[in-house]
Amino acid sequence: MAALRCDGLTAPWIIKGAMNRVLFETYVETQLAPTLRPGGVVILDNLSCHKSEKAKAALKQRGAWFLFLPPYSPDLDPLEIAFSKLKAHLRRIGARTIDEL
Repeated sequence: MAALRCDGLTAPWIIKGAMNRVLFETYVETQLAPTLRPGGVVILDNLSCHKSEKAKAALKQRGAWFLFLPPYSPDLDPLEIAFSKLKAHLRRIGARTIDEL
């Protein structure tokens, strides 16, 4: 998981398995929030674990806030586009494990 800024990826964090609310809250508190400046906006899709009051509070402490995309609109999500390019590159080079990365 990672965040995308105008100048590139930030706050990368590798997890095993599927995202859930506890993992998302931990990510926001320990990885993402420390990188944010007051007035920062975090744009998210509508995954249910993203709708966390605890994560929202961590952003608010930094002076940042969440903005949710309209439902079913991955075409508006720049991180989806960035990850699709990254996945295509990894397929080309044949990386299948963390060590190969």
